[in-house]
Amino acid sequence: MVKVGSQKGLGLFSGNEAIAAGAFEANVSLGTGYPGTPATEILENLVLYPGVYAEWCPNEKVAVEVALGASFAGYRALSTMKHVGLNVASDPFVTAVYTGVNGGLVIVSADDPGMHSSQNEQDNRHYARLSYAPMFEPSDPQEAYLMIKEAFEVSERFDIPVLFRTTTRVAHSRQNMSIEGLRKDREPLFVRSAEKYVMVPSNARKRKKDLLIRVRRIKEYSESTDFNFIELNSHEVGIVTSGPAYLYIKECFPEASVLKIGFSYPLPEKLIRKLAQEVELLLVVEELDSIMETEIKSLGINCYGKEFFPADGELTPGIVADGIIKAMTSLKQKSYAIGWTSSERVEKIPERPPVLCAGCGHRNLFYVLKKMRAIVTGDIGCYTLAVNPPLSAMDTCVCMGASIGEAHGFEKVQPEESKKKVVAVIGDSTFVHSGITGLVNAVYNNGKSTIIILDNRTTAMTGHQDHPGTGVTLKGEKTVELDFEKLAKAIGVKYIAVVDPYNMKETEKALREAIEFDGVSLVIVRRPCVLIEKKKKPPYYIDEEKCTGCWVCLRLGCPAISKKGDKAEIESYMCTGCGACEFLCRFDAIHLVKEKTDG
Repeated sequence: MVKVGSQKGLGLFSGNEAIAAGAFEANVSLGTGYPGTPATEILENLVLYPGVYAEWCPNEKVAVEVALGASFAGYRALSTMKHVGLNVASDPFVTAVYTGVNGGLVIVSADDPGMHSSQNEQDNRHYARLSYAPMFEPSDPQEAYLMIKEAFEVSERFDIPVLFRTTTRVAHSRQNMSIEGLRKDREPLFVRSAEKYVMVPSNARKRKKDLLIRVRRIKEYSESTDFNFIELNSHEVGIVTSGPAYLYIKECFPEASVLKIGFSYPLPEKLIRKLAQEVELLLVVEELDSIMETEIKSLGINCYGKEFFPADGELTPGIVADGIIKAMTSLKQKSYAIGWTSSERVEKIPERPPVLCAGCGHRNLFYVLKKMRAIVTGDIGCYTLAVNPPLSAMDTCVCMGASIGEAHGFEKVQPEESKKKVVAVIGDSTFVHSGITGLVNAVYNNGKSTIIILDNRTTAMTGHQDHPGTGVTLKGEKTVELDFEKLAKAIGVKYIAVVDPYNMKETEKALREAIEFDGVSLVIVRRPCVLIEKKKKPPYYIDEEKCTGCWVCLRLGCPAISKKGDKAEIESYMCTGCGACEFLCRFDAIHLVKEKTDG
């Protein structure tokens, strides 16, 4: 038995911290993943526990494959990712449901309703149905802690990988809860079985039949698990729900009868029929797609859902309350007395759009690209914010690694006489994740596109996680640092330049040369993220006597620069001393504070 020290007992835990604690207690030996909000903190916490090995992988596909290998060896493994990461990992995952497991295997898919930090809000409950994988859905951190332990038991009991779906609300909310902080030693054992683990067609056909048998057994479990339960109250209305929506219903309509779904695939048909028989009106409240509603209707049970609840965005107590009231009113049901009945009474917080940090090197690069009037195919990272004014310097953004393929596609179809400057931008972590193959493709197919790697020495967007290009592992250990220049040479790139974006003149020069080069060209724009740089430079100030109010400095979009009457002003506490504004000022009105003091 191992005690976790300060992690044992009562505390305030986020959903991600609770999952890490539960995974430790479930005797997980290995954790893998790729940083992605809202799942990132699971591995960052799991790696702190004794006896657990955890690592960041280049992408989610690799992460699931590593976890699957540990499972085959007989050890319990956890792989974590945001919802779009499961798209990348779906290749090994869907087949792993055929092979089954040895040690328990759980894949966490952290969905992002409302797209707080994502390019889409896909509903990954579809993956459970696509792959026949059982799925758990917690409503809060305490439930996440209990469910993750049960998920490993289910995985081994039914010889199958388990999907564990959280959402941003569950992952980042906090709850006072108690954890045990203990785990028991297990005796892993690998037994060779080609029929089980080698998915050639002859074996896969047998495993598919076996999978369908396992799914029937899992359906029986769905009817009996404590994570699916009925709270029978009013006989006028019953609500089938899952995830955080359950908490909103309890807050707004405590009198309603509820079927709380915590184990959502396969759905518990008997429990659904039981609730339907007890109530006059059956509603389905679910975030995003009408998955449960469609399945319930396919059982011949009359219910209502998306007529009254949105299929996009994150649910809130106000949205749930409004939907239930509209449903009850339009269907002529009695309305309950509640404290408030409309989302309009919820105070709305003013929106503050995200911006690149003061001193961010990305800003300088995009200023240059806008000046050059380049078409910019973009990618996933902090630099995607360059799409916003005043930079307005990004033209596409689809998914991790897509920028390189898109630029290559542009280049291949544009007529030679009317070709425009097309460049791809991609972050260092994203390049490792899924940009390398795009670069290989461009070189192999005699492309002429220009690729820009924005190397800020970290995975900045998700909180500064390391990756193969930084030379440091999740455990903080020094390792081999991937050399982008040597990698590009090995691939066959002939033009390679490395520039510092703080030197805007050299950056522009390298970009113009790269674009003119007859072949695939690569420009590595290297400057550590300003939030992790240890050396701080003196800030700048604006000489009001020399400032003409031309506002050129404002075109950078730096949050440290603003208007003060008919002059520009720099907030010294925000300024990082990057010097970009000084470089742009044609009237010598911007100087270092040190110069002001010395003068």
